[in-house]
Amino acid sequence: MSESIQSRVVETRRDQKAFLQLERDLYRDDPHWVPPIWQVRKELCGFKPHPFYQDAQCKAFIVELDGRVVGRVVAIINHGHNRLYKEKRGFFGFYECENHLKASNTLLSAAGQWLAAQGMTDVRGPVHPSLNYEAGLLVDGFDSPPTFMIPHNLPYYEQLLTNFGFEKTQDLYSYRASVDLLDSLDPKLQFVIDEATKRFGVTCRPISKANFKKDVRVFLEIYNQSLQQTWGYVPMSVAEIDHQAKGLQFLIVPNLTSIAEIDGRPVGAGFGLLDFNPIIKKINGSLFPFGWFHLLTGKKKLDCVRIISTNVLPEYQKWGLGLVTLSRLTPEVLKHGIKVGEFSWVLESNSLSRGTIERGGVGRSKVHRLYDRTLSDL
Repeated sequence: MSESIQSRVVETRRDQKAFLQLERDLYRDDPHWVPPIWQVRKELCGFKPHPFYQDAQCKAFIVELDGRVVGRVVAIINHGHNRLYKEKRGFFGFYECENHLKASNTLLSAAGQWLAAQGMTDVRGPVHPSLNYEAGLLVDGFDSPPTFMIPHNLPYYEQLLTNFGFEKTQDLYSYRASVDLLDSLDPKLQFVIDEATKRFGVTCRPISKANFKKDVRVFLEIYNQSLQQTWGYVPMSVAEIDHQAKGLQFLIVPNLTSIAEIDGRPVGAGFGLLDFNPIIKKINGSLFPFGWFHLLTGKKKLDCVRIISTNVLPEYQKWGLGLVTLSRLTPEVLKHGIKVGEFSWVLESNSLSRGTIERGGVGRSKVHRLYDRTLSDL
């Protein structure tokens, strides 16, 4: 008996509900899966307004096997990326699928054909919905749960994507270590910190609660300037960073942030975010009616911090200012009771950051992969 496999565009609220429900169904027995914050997921999939889509467009697809939804994906056109890199590149994200090759191929073909019809020539992913949010397919490190805002997926996804013709373009590394490692910090790194601090007269401070929005803009300016030569980078808009900050404002612990200044001018910014995933798992990704309360009141008990970003203005990047910026966090991490720190993620091509972390004795805990494919043969 032949199977009926059909893909279609997500158009109705019922389709959106099925799109989201598939994720719950596929990971029901996965002990390491952590549900997303569903409200945020709806925004990033394009089901509700989000400032990213002020300069991007998307189309969500599902695939059905004998009338049952077994796969989903979002095709994305990031106009900012294509202007900056002078490309006609589409993206895909939020991919989930049962282990059924034909269903996956049908789904990905539909998304690729839509991108091609919009004038795109290539596709890259997975990104949810860009490198400034969540990105990459987990290919190594399935034996532990992800930290906050790091993707998790089923192991067979890599085979489904490569069978469709996707090829690796870049890896993203996560580095995880016990804070006990601080006791054995390479003396050479401490020497760099001390010398850079003295040479430039650097002072570091946390983000100010009283001037939170202003300091977030400071972070944005440093972030956008520091990553100009970084592979795949596209600047975040003011609207995006404001939206992101609004969502994270009550989750951020100011003492786990750092702004480095020289003569009063901000030149570096470091951002550590507690791993809220244990709480998110308990509330099943729902903020209402009491999810927010649990997130706010439970953060004092969290013992893992994710170092999301350490950025330094280009003219200071080879002088150790990144290490100086992070060094302010060390006593605060210990004071909070943090036991584990994770640097995630770091681009495979970012040899400077990778080298610094690895010289500190920190090992890789997870590898996420980005893939490229041409659209010419769809």
